[in-house]
Amino acid sequence: MGRVAGKVAIVTGAASGMGKADAQLLAKEGALVVLADFNDEEGEAVAREIGGEAIYLHLDVTCEDNWTSVIAQTMETFGRLDILINNAGLMTLGSVVDTDLAAYRKINSVNNEGVFLGCKHAIPAMTQSGGGSIINMSSVAAMLGMSFFAAYSASKGAVRALTKSVAMHCKEQGNGIRCNSIHPDGVKTPMVAKVATGKDAVTDAEVEKLGELGSLCEPMDVANMVLFLASDESSFVTGAEMLIDNASTITPPIIGPN
Repeated sequence: MGRVAGKVAIVTGAASGMGKADAQLLAKEGALVVLADFNDEEGEAVAREIGGEAIYLHLDVTCEDNWTSVIAQTMETFGRLDILINNAGLMTLGSVVDTDLAAYRKINSVNNEGVFLGCKHAIPAMTQSGGGSIINMSSVAAMLGMSFFAAYSASKGAVRALTKSVAMHCKEQGNGIRCNSIHPDGVKTPMVAKVATGKDAVTDAEVEKLGELGSLCEPMDVANMVLFLASDESSFVTGAEMLIDNASTITPPIIGPN
């Protein structure tokens, strides 16, 4: 207990799925958590469930004014910012041929530009606070060829590269900020269930049923990695790619003649 005691964290996409699990675990371990999402009803419910000094703030990650407002309100309320979890994201099916430009831009606006804006505006606040940890949610799709996730793969590849650029910038500035990316494989979340079923809304039972598709991890598996990267236990870890994929990115060696 208390692995992030006294630290202030912003978690985007905190109303459900991985973001919700991140916020719950960080709060359990002593952090003061700002839950940020555009789904106000569910986000406020999670904040009430967590209790303590957890608060909910509306955030459209594609809107720069929203970002400046959330950062300002966080600093005004808690006086510091130590942790940013760039978790909010969208997923859609489609090959490079099947995906239209509007869909491609929408996915990249949330998954790529949203992370950029979060890093851009959190760094000055974290510098003022004496340092911190930025954790960007990428995916194994940034590392593997997935023909059915063209826009999603591109957006998560951008997050992977941006994370390294941010890590180097902060190291060169000596501001005490670390930046790492997490790369899960399939996770049991409402977003994944919506893609799998083609529905706009899913039940908890439908989320659990995702396990029938194969080996998927739980949101708390990701949250445990988030907690490590957010804590001082990872003080020498920056610019890293943390896989949570049950070895799915390991290609078996080819045996036999070339």
